[in-house]
Amino acid sequence: MKRRLLFLLAVFAATTLLMALQKPVFLLFHAAQAAEAPMAERLLVLWHGLSLDMTVAGYVTALPLLATLASLWVSLSDRVWRRMFRGYFLVVSLFTAAVFAVDLALYGYWGFRIDATILIYLSDPKGALASIGAWEAVRQVLLFVLSAGVMTWVYDRVVRLFSGERVRLRLPASGVLLFAGGLCFLAIRGGVTVATANVSKVCFSADTFLNHAAINPVFSLLSSVGDGDDYAAMYPFFEEEERARRFERLRGDRPSAVPDTGLLRTSRPNVVVVICESFGRTLMDERVDGEEVMPNMQRFRREGVWFENFFANSFRTDRGEVAVLSGFPAQTRTSVMKLPARSRRLPSIARSLAREGYVTRFVYGGDLNFTDQASYMYATGWQQLTQQKDLSLDAPTSKWGYADDVMAGWFGDEVLRLAGTGRHFLAGWLTLSSHEPFEVPYVRFEDKILNAVAFTDDCVGRMIGQWRRSPAWDDLLVVLIADHAYPYPAGLPYNVGRRHRIPMIWTGGAVAGPAVVEEYGSQIDLAATLLGQMEVDHTPFIYSKDLLSPSVPKFGYWCFNEGFGIADPQGETVYDC
Repeated sequence: MKRRLLFLLAVFAATTLLMALQKPVFLLFHAAQAAEAPMAERLLVLWHGLSLDMTVAGYVTALPLLATLASLWVSLSDRVWRRMFRGYFLVVSLFTAAVFAVDLALYGYWGFRIDATILIYLSDPKGALASIGAWEAVRQVLLFVLSAGVMTWVYDRVVRLFSGERVRLRLPASGVLLFAGGLCFLAIRGGVTVATANVSKVCFSADTFLNHAAINPVFSLLSSVGDGDDYAAMYPFFEEEERARRFERLRGDRPSAVPDTGLLRTSRPNVVVVICESFGRTLMDERVDGEEVMPNMQRFRREGVWFENFFANSFRTDRGEVAVLSGFPAQTRTSVMKLPARSRRLPSIARSLAREGYVTRFVYGGDLNFTDQASYMYATGWQQLTQQKDLSLDAPTSKWGYADDVMAGWFGDEVLRLAGTGRHFLAGWLTLSSHEPFEVPYVRFEDKILNAVAFTDDCVGRMIGQWRRSPAWDDLLVVLIADHAYPYPAGLPYNVGRRHRIPMIWTGGAVAGPAVVEEYGSQIDLAATLLGQMEVDHTPFIYSKDLLSPSVPKFGYWCFNEGFGIADPQGETVYDC
């Protein structure tokens, strides 16, 4: 009996230790952010993180505990019991190591520990893996193998402690193991207080990074699975009367008050929307030895209409696209694009302009099936989609698809072809080269991120130069807008406004002249602002605000996992749960 109890105690202790050892590895992996905190606070990460480490250890111990209880009544050889335990701990080791390796890589991009969000993107593994560079993939695989190997070795030593020898007093022994089960349940629950185990229990610092470092990634992932759909259970909603009192004045679906000076020379321009991957303001405004990283964007900013206080709604492309094209705000923990039954009911710029007789076409050099983009696009009024599988271009492809120089040439010609038909058109293009892993056929800066965005800036600049030299330019409105920003420089907090600021520029011959729009807004406001300038009804867009209309309040909005932020001329407010 003593060997059984020693075995269970060793399982719990070993699992707790293995979970705790992940924290110094996490701090080393993200050393630049960790270095901003005093050493004493970094050590507290281990102490405060033990709560969730022991919760995970309780879950891992539960099944061996039940098997140990069964061993009092079922006569099997020690060899059989140990073989079953080794199989179980192998699964635990492989799963834990995989979560750990993936979480280490994702945190630098996402700014929060791994959770059920990843399941949205794993429905298309090829697309999800396209974000990972060759060296990064090798590094994370090595970390996975090393982590799984260490855990398997430790658990193998623990399993050797088990003994299934017969116990004469089986009922009292069963009572002892049931008592041990009660202690295991307390570890799983997180103690005897009213609050059960949750990620908030490990938070101890005003430094968000340190709080994140204390979170157990396995707990973060498993505790969030299944939470995304039941918003009624997750959040206390206002009663309808209170909701109306608070929200009605913020609605954007009001007729635009036509401004004294319009931004456009014509109410029926041909419209091109270029959604630039990861074009954050911190990247656009960066200089290296005095040299602008994005000289073309800076030039278009001076020549066209520049929106100074503009924000991305989210941190992922699928959410940003819906905000840009449908004026529908991104959600904190889900993606409406992945819910076709809902996304097809959204309004969209494409549908509104199609009703006005516009031809609508969207182009992407990669796979539009990733995150259900194609389903959303077709359902919301895009009449023709062109993606990688539809193209047979004499050019190599990257992990995401055709590089931006190839697609800029193809799309540039396609816009001129559409202009030559004599019909009004809306054309959209989503770039892809400035996406992780930032591998581009271009060498200008040593920093891979800066080099990649500089490459896309160069491609877009050449394409617009081609249009400028053609007769199509006079009636062309080109909207340059980012799908989301990027955490640059490294360590930029995931929740602050600066992390989500993006450029929006209107350029083209249809623009009346250079102008700066100081009003605060975000991606959801493009729809009402554009349609308002075109004198097209935008009342279906409940959340979209015409930034040129004095009749609606102006503010920027962004969201992230479990929180959101608002910015206006008085400052910014962040709600981070």
